[in-house]
Amino acid sequence: MDSKEAMSDLQQLAADLLTRAKKRGATEADVVVADGDTFSVQVRLSAVDRLTKAREKRLGLRVFIGKRSATASASDFSDESLDRLVADTCALAAAVAADEVSGLPDAPAMAKNLPDLDLYDPTVLSTDAQIELAKRAEAAAMAMDQRITNSEGADFNSASGRVVLGNSHGFLGDYRSSTFSVSVSPVATDAGSGGMQRESWYAVQRKYAKLDSPESVGQEAARRTIRRLGARKVPTTKAPVVFDQEMAGSLLSHLCSAVSGYALYKGASFLIGQLGQKLAPDFVTLYDDGRMPGGLGARPFDGEGLPTRKTTVMDQGRLASYLLDSYSGRKLGLASTGNASRGVGESPSVGPSNFYLVPGSKSPEDIIGSVKNGIYVTELIGFGVNMVTGDYSRGAAGFWIENGELAYPVEEITIAGNLKRMFADIELIGNDLEFRGRIASPTVKIGEMMIAGN
Repeated sequence: MDSKEAMSDLQQLAADLLTRAKKRGATEADVVVADGDTFSVQVRLSAVDRLTKAREKRLGLRVFIGKRSATASASDFSDESLDRLVADTCALAAAVAADEVSGLPDAPAMAKNLPDLDLYDPTVLSTDAQIELAKRAEAAAMAMDQRITNSEGADFNSASGRVVLGNSHGFLGDYRSSTFSVSVSPVATDAGSGGMQRESWYAVQRKYAKLDSPESVGQEAARRTIRRLGARKVPTTKAPVVFDQEMAGSLLSHLCSAVSGYALYKGASFLIGQLGQKLAPDFVTLYDDGRMPGGLGARPFDGEGLPTRKTTVMDQGRLASYLLDSYSGRKLGLASTGNASRGVGESPSVGPSNFYLVPGSKSPEDIIGSVKNGIYVTELIGFGVNMVTGDYSRGAAGFWIENGELAYPVEEITIAGNLKRMFADIELIGNDLEFRGRIASPTVKIGEMMIAGN
């Protein structure tokens, strides 16, 4: 069966399930069908440590009986199983308490234009080829420097699949997607002190041809590991903090959580009531772009069938939009932003698509060069973030900056501040934006934070 026939079968399955739900008394319903292949291999010291290969097909049904709803899932697509799924889900919906803001989005709001966002690569790699790619990444790391003495492993992962979403408004949409990724975690030993450090690096893309070579990933992982040897503590002080790409991305993830409609209506966000307020300098602009071609979070429609879009979350320092699905939007008296996210068999929630900080003009070296004394953070540890107050305190590792240069590696320190103050104190943004996930940021410099060490 070719891909078009398979997609057509999944669409027919979704349409059939909606018809069955209506006959069982559902006033509204939607169905998600997902079908895909995944492969994952981990090698350690050139030997295969773990290998998994799976093909999965599942569907999730959500039914509404008035303002009452229930959701269930199944992997058995036989008529008997699907009849039981529909009957049980409708019975459950009839038994739960009503929720006056529940329901599908309005029918006229459904996505009509479903663009091809270049999310799928038909490349099929053999098992042996994928094992070899993982081995090449690890071998490149091990060969980089004699101080690389061990490895926690290298991974290669690939996945491809399709999603069909249909609902009782007549919406029926589908898309295909794929991802390829490689990562490696080498261990380095300092012969003088006997100290050991580990680091890792990775690459991920929708298209195999765009994936960084395993050699370049292994070499970068080794470089990042070696530079941490000889790490020490620093005295407690207040100083500028420069977050590298990955760690700046973690800062954005906290902001992303704070602008989620669910956190807002539940009172669990430090950004309640801040829409339209100035939170950061004029040069700080943030987007969530659900239609970025090839984006790791891109898709033509969201988890409710609404069109995805490019949303300006922060416009020249002002909070311009929250991220919402239909339910959280109704709770807040606002329209959905097309950010409904859902797993098969789950009710929608809010999730980012491609959430990113617009890059500036300074190189990471320029930003480090602007700091007389401070910290360049390359690792964060722990979860010391209070999303209600914005208070922030996390373990960190990285490098001490002296007179604009990385002087020596540091570890076992804590950086602390408040997220609202930290965003207000952004001084510089790098030009090094790269997407390795749904949330991405260039290098960022914060004017001052508390650094707790010795």
